[in-house]
Amino acid sequence: MTLRLTVLGNPWHRRVTMFAAAARAAGLPEPAVLPWLDVLRGDYRLPEGTLLRIESPGEEPLVDELLRGPALGPGYAPTRVEGTAAWYAGVTAALRELGARPGVRLLGDPEEIAVMFDKRRAHARLTEAGVSVPRALGGEVAGWEQLRGHLAEAGLRRVFVKPAHGSSASGVLALEFGPRGQLLATTSVELTDGRLHNSLRVRRYRGEREVAAIVDLLAPDGLHVEQWIPKASQSGRSADLRVVVVEGRATHAVVRTSAQPMTNLHLGGARGSLDQAREAAGPAWPALLETAERAAACFPRSPMVGVDVLPTAGWRRALIGEVNAFGDLLPNLTGLPGGPAEGLDTYGAQLAALTRRTDRAISPTHHQIMEPAR
Repeated sequence: MTLRLTVLGNPWHRRVTMFAAAARAAGLPEPAVLPWLDVLRGDYRLPEGTLLRIESPGEEPLVDELLRGPALGPGYAPTRVEGTAAWYAGVTAALRELGARPGVRLLGDPEEIAVMFDKRRAHARLTEAGVSVPRALGGEVAGWEQLRGHLAEAGLRRVFVKPAHGSSASGVLALEFGPRGQLLATTSVELTDGRLHNSLRVRRYRGEREVAAIVDLLAPDGLHVEQWIPKASQSGRSADLRVVVVEGRATHAVVRTSAQPMTNLHLGGARGSLDQAREAAGPAWPALLETAERAAACFPRSPMVGVDVLPTAGWRRALIGEVNAFGDLLPNLTGLPGGPAEGLDTYGAQLAALTRRTDRAISPTHHQIMEPAR
């Protein structure tokens, strides 16, 4: 049976074009595209039997303005950091509405995506499952003064302060308190005229007044605060892993290195050597991948999960930093040698897994796609 897919996404986005290229390479029909803008405006229809792949709304200004604009008021700009709570509410409501449509099968579960896009809920789910994660600061954080008090009570001097619903390190602060009251916040946030803007340049703030202003502006959207874990290194730079898990198996891994606390590639991070990482980890390497698989197993209705693995110094053990519902944008990367996706990119691996699962689920009597047993 031929798979006919529709992709919820922005037609021009690299995620969508790469997925379409993978479909063509697999001999499948060109996927149709359902724009996020149409979904948010309610201007669309989906025929019964639609197999819908969910992609992130991405960097579409009109979509972003619909989601966050009302929360930001007249000061809306695509670079603004605030408004993530409104963005989260809009996206999750749209996915739930899509999931409730009869005859539409989603490749991804709206409720699991909602958990992954809330760092507090995701951390709690991983903790409950016994997956190793950094220590988190409990309770709500209403602003800077409360954050300082909670950190002092917990004895934490180096933490990451993250917007609960953020992505791509937007709004993240790597916060350090020195022994004599010094303060250092490393972030891509630019504070301008009392508003926060994303920047591709990592900045360092040392004045408490500025740091307090940033935290106070982020806090209304919700914050997740966790201990800063010293990570492994490669070529003198801190290093972590993005591991893509497809249908429960770690299929792709990329080393991300940086001279900054955040290893995101768009903030000056660079791909490191996977061979060097495997050699440094030695016999512990399979356990690092297994840690990613255990994290992905906490989301059993999600066919793909991108997992941020934080190897500790020496590459002998790892913690999970985050889980990502849309963490598969890894151009020019093929599957792990000897694995189920060897020779395939992340999208080709997902299509191959979907094809296998669909073939197994076809009833030999009625020749219809059946839901796989869970």
